[in-house]
Amino acid sequence: MPTLARSAATSLAGLALLLSATACGVTDTSSPAAAPSTTVASASCAEDKTKTSTDPVSMTDDLGRTLELEKPAERVVVLEWQEIEDALTLCVNPVGVASPEGYNTYVTAEKLPEGVESVGERGEPDLDSIYALNPDLIIVDAFSEDDPVLSQLDKGDIPVLALKGNDSSDPIGNMKNVFSQVAKATGRTERAEAVLEEFDAHLAQKKQEVADVQPQTTDFLFFDGWVEGSNLTIRPYTDGALFTELGKELGLTPAWNDDVNKSFGSGGVNKEYGLAQTDVEGLAGVGEANLFYSADAGTGWSTELESSKIWKNLTAVKEGRTFQFPNIWGAGGPKSTSQAVDAFANALTSASEAK
Repeated sequence: MPTLARSAATSLAGLALLLSATACGVTDTSSPAAAPSTTVASASCAEDKTKTSTDPVSMTDDLGRTLELEKPAERVVVLEWQEIEDALTLCVNPVGVASPEGYNTYVTAEKLPEGVESVGERGEPDLDSIYALNPDLIIVDAFSEDDPVLSQLDKGDIPVLALKGNDSSDPIGNMKNVFSQVAKATGRTERAEAVLEEFDAHLAQKKQEVADVQPQTTDFLFFDGWVEGSNLTIRPYTDGALFTELGKELGLTPAWNDDVNKSFGSGGVNKEYGLAQTDVEGLAGVGEANLFYSADAGTGWSTELESSKIWKNLTAVKEGRTFQFPNIWGAGGPKSTSQAVDAFANALTSASEAK
């Protein structure tokens, strides 16, 4: 199954990703590097009229580190999918990204243009590939300065922008902050402000649509899952998860709380991303709540779920209040987050119209 981010994955059993960066020194970057792709990054960029700053950059990243650039970064390498999406929304084509095949599979909000080079995998990038691209900035997802990838990158001479993929105390605010930080480093703050203004207006519109629907219950749970061997694991999104916060903003009430987790959880809660762990039986813990769950994306987990007798006997299933999302990245930027807002609102609206 897709994992939200390196730190989230390593905190949950069965989802560990290798975090050791390639052990190598700084590669000679004196040879000419290919120019960034000229293909329009985002579909909306073709009509973009916002200005790109050419002023020097002076900023503090999410770990309190100072980033100083003589001019906004143009040749950017990005090592996490959220920031890849953000760059594309900002009309910035990265010269290199981590795990591009996975990005193209799981992130549908922004298409990765042709010509963007692979620099290895999320969590274990290929440093030789990174430095061969002669970037003027590397963007990495890290929650602390002892992050293994960040520690390796700091040994080089390329500026690094470290951003936190989530803040469980304010997931939506953090999503906006990460987006704005990428924008500042690339001179695209004016574009970022326009995108975020559009996001806020869209969220307000969908909140009203959900209120007009007056769902049978506002209690809800969003979850995903995976199959390992013959075991199906369910991953509830709790308070602190981006999708849970979106539901709350739309007027819904999270059903998977601390008490439910104590009784039905089986793997603790990843505090960075607000992710719990249980099995199909554990879904009974949310009672009559509406159930939303992620796309299968070819992994087979939702097929396993829907064939379960336990699943079929849940109240929400019997009453037709289960909703599978289309393929939407659960830790993305404004565009992925807008997709999730639409998925919540459209599901509840369709269910109401079907009555």
